[in-house]
Amino acid sequence: MNISRNTKLIAFTSLVLVALILIYIWLKPLADLLTYNLLGLKANSHFGASVNFFIYDTIKILILLFLISSLMGLVNAYFPVERLKIFLTTKNLYGLQYFFASFFGAITPFCSCSSIPLFIGFVNGGIPLGVTFSFLITSPLVNEVAVAMFLGLFGLKATLVYAVSGIALGTVGGFVLGKLNLDRYLSDWVKEIQAKTERKDEQWEKEHTPFAERLPIIIYEGWSIVKKVLLYVIIGIAIGAAMHGYIPENFFTQYLSNDKWYAVPLAVILAVPMYANAAGIVPVIQVFVAKGVPLGTALAFMMAVVGLSLPEATLLKKVMTWKLIGIFFGTITIAIIALGYLFNLIL
Repeated sequence: MNISRNTKLIAFTSLVLVALILIYIWLKPLADLLTYNLLGLKANSHFGASVNFFIYDTIKILILLFLISSLMGLVNAYFPVERLKIFLTTKNLYGLQYFFASFFGAITPFCSCSSIPLFIGFVNGGIPLGVTFSFLITSPLVNEVAVAMFLGLFGLKATLVYAVSGIALGTVGGFVLGKLNLDRYLSDWVKEIQAKTERKDEQWEKEHTPFAERLPIIIYEGWSIVKKVLLYVIIGIAIGAAMHGYIPENFFTQYLSNDKWYAVPLAVILAVPMYANAAGIVPVIQVFVAKGVPLGTALAFMMAVVGLSLPEATLLKKVMTWKLIGIFFGTITIAIIALGYLFNLIL
């Protein structure tokens, strides 16, 4: 491969990356243009809202998956994650690795499905599974926009309880899941990628392969990951779009408004089919509370909506076996229910 060809490949790759970033930045008006102008759907209709949601989230997640997969490929090429894996598994960090992963999840503005690309990148790179779970748990639960909205609507005490409990849930949940040694339940696809990445990185380090020759391979592998999970993304987002557009708020409030012992687990169970990010569900929580739903029950509902969803399970199926998905969802469901009862006692 000569220098001129390498230069052209790097230039072309740079243009593609810039284009994807610009599309991501302007994605919301682009999705509105496609939905309401080109397709002629009405913004206030259930079908229009569902189609808009589907277009926006599908493109967003595919772009994120490609960019993050490529970025993780670059990181692995020069800072082999295997070394980080050895460090995290051999050094006694007193559980701080779970806290740091959870805190990182809290400062990333992702919903549950948008968190999956980074989670896949961590898993493919060999980061310990419990640490990646800490990120996956907290990332959709807490972000700065939701915190700001929560502070304005419910005050400082409720906001602190929401943010601290979200980070704590990720830290403890990741620790518990990590101790269960669940790596054997990762999908064969992930195990193959992990092995392939380790062999490739060792070869590149041994042969001192230059960046210009590594980049096309890294980009191609990033695109290969997108193609492998494309069907799961489409199915998952389609489910979320249908839930987003067609399930009315009153369907939930009529069952949760009475302060009964089963309200919290019922709220969590009813929330699982829903799909929204933390910032998007906060106004709904305000409506719930205004209609008589206890704040703790409403907060448990919010956590279940953003942290447990059918679209998320569908996307995770490419990375995990159904048994591992069941263990993950079951553990977080029990934790959220327990938090819901605690919230009702202190709020």
